[in-house]
Amino acid sequence: MDEAKGQDMMTDDRTAAKGPGKAVSAARVPLEVKAAPDTVTAAFEELMSAFEAFKEGNDQRLAEIEDKLSSDVVTRDKVERINKAIDDQGRLLDELVLKKRRPQLASPGRDDPASAEHKAAFEAYVRRGDDQALRELDQKALSAGVSGDGGYLVPPQVDGEIGRRLSAISPIRSLATVRQVSGSVLKKPFAASGFASGWVAETAARPQTGTPELSELAFPTMELYAMPAATQALLDDAAVDIEAWIAAEVDIAFAEQEGQAFVSGDGVNRPKGFLSYTQVADDAWEWGKIGTIATGAAGAFAASGASDVLINAVYALKAGHRQNGSFVMSRRSQGEVRKLKDADGHYLWAPPAKAGDPASLMGFPVAESEAMPEISANATAIAFGDFRAGYLVVDRVGVRILRDPYSAKPYVLFYTTKRVGGGVQNFEAIKLVKFGV
Repeated sequence: MDEAKGQDMMTDDRTAAKGPGKAVSAARVPLEVKAAPDTVTAAFEELMSAFEAFKEGNDQRLAEIEDKLSSDVVTRDKVERINKAIDDQGRLLDELVLKKRRPQLASPGRDDPASAEHKAAFEAYVRRGDDQALRELDQKALSAGVSGDGGYLVPPQVDGEIGRRLSAISPIRSLATVRQVSGSVLKKPFAASGFASGWVAETAARPQTGTPELSELAFPTMELYAMPAATQALLDDAAVDIEAWIAAEVDIAFAEQEGQAFVSGDGVNRPKGFLSYTQVADDAWEWGKIGTIATGAAGAFAASGASDVLINAVYALKAGHRQNGSFVMSRRSQGEVRKLKDADGHYLWAPPAKAGDPASLMGFPVAESEAMPEISANATAIAFGDFRAGYLVVDRVGVRILRDPYSAKPYVLFYTTKRVGGGVQNFEAIKLVKFGV
């Protein structure tokens, strides 16, 4: 009765505050409005729950190995299922975070009349093949159109959108240094050693010291293309955002090709990946080669002290590079690393501290790249390095589109190209874990 009376008094107070004639509407006003659940937060919480279940199952598996020298098949299957669930949940979380971070295309014309004019001309070219406006812009400013090259520059809004999405999708691009060039080749001088110096007495002669030798590294840009198709009916639909459609079609295709090339590209008509350089044991490392640290077992971690190879890889880098280091591996390799513990029984792999952050391994961020090889005999399946200092991505300014309504009737093809290069610029900043003796 008291509780009911209290509710009535609360209703009366709210009614009085609203004034006469407002009793019905005031009584229906909710006391608290709850926001809709955040899907990113929910996915992150599920990932953390899955990892706790994984640790419990893996601890049971390790205990069975200690007691019976072998784990129960049911326990092993349980651990693998949870491990796969963590991978799937991590992939979902990455997609949700990417979608949430993906910026909207700018709305030109409000502050930049020239940009709006170029966008309108470009849209007329894409939808109807009318390049008259682009030709007129070409006469006004040589940078507006490049019909002599067989295509026209994508408006800045589309070009920027593709670049941002590539940075999010291609893991090596997001870790490496990115330079934009206007030519076909970027030449970079590099000093493998610094100036020589020495100690002298106060009145002693000062002999001339040695000067460093500069070597030149060349990074040519290679052509990367995509050719999505659309029907004329789609192009005639004014409700369709053609620029957003081009970006959505092209960015995934470009990112997949780039991600593979930055890791294992052979340098022929594509960037040279860091795995394509000559590899030597780290104790025999020299400039121009990538050092490797062996696990001591073919196609596996060592049976004893499995995590030692990861520690050795971390400390193979100099301190200046180590503090900026990141691990790069495939999702399956990360699943194997997730099972490792240190001498105190703590797991080396840790889930992200918050949604949008990468997972960590021994305190260093982990970047997933499906272009990395799987764990197998003599495979260099894990890389650790300061990729900002070690790898250089070269982008030639401009993404070009050529409209082709003739080759695949009734479809209209959009031949989209950009030029990208890449290669190692500092060979001491990247180390590889080799699964071999």
